[in-house]
Amino acid sequence: MSANIAKAKPLIQELQRLGISNTKVLDVMSQIPRELFLPPTLTHKAWENNALPIGQGQTLSQPYTVARMTELLLLHLPVPPPSATVLEIGTGSGYQTTILAHLFGQICSVERINNLKFQAKRRLNHLDCHNVKLRYGDGWAGWASKGPYHAIIVTAAPASVPEALLEQLGEGGCLLLPVGQEQQSLTLYKKEHDTIHKIVIEEAKFVPLVPGELQ
Repeated sequence: MSANIAKAKPLIQELQRLGISNTKVLDVMSQIPRELFLPPTLTHKAWENNALPIGQGQTLSQPYTVARMTELLLLHLPVPPPSATVLEIGTGSGYQTTILAHLFGQICSVERINNLKFQAKRRLNHLDCHNVKLRYGDGWAGWASKGPYHAIIVTAAPASVPEALLEQLGEGGCLLLPVGQEQQSLTLYKKEHDTIHKIVIEEAKFVPLVPGELQ
């Protein structure tokens, strides 16, 4: 573990320079071996602050993006993190899922590409992340039977906000996602007394949130 932290140190320092200040997020990211979530040909790039391809048109998100989104969820939670149930749309490699599993109480994650879901499950088991439930399905529909959620994080960009996800938020809950096509904005929606409040955070660049399922 100490060797992993040493490898991560330059990246963690860069994230701090870019404005990431939550020490819990930085500590977890320094300990999770990012190379486990990459194809063997790209493991040498694991500790760079770049998004990287993982196959089937999907990417492993840029570490800054993972840190920023996780930090925002922690900031806007209506309950203490160990009590929080979080829905993730877009399991992908399982890297963001693993970060969430170390910080929140219960993670439910939906992935539309069955092969990616299978690989992510193997990695999560290997890393002893036993507070995660995975589902193969359409992210636009969320996972209603496990809700309502204290927070929902979407790691791909829909052209517009999926209504099903807003409906699955609990009181005080927050939905964080990139919205748009050519122009995307990382946006936070917070539910208070059945009213949705919108906060635009910053520009973003994600793969599109495609409806439906894919083997």
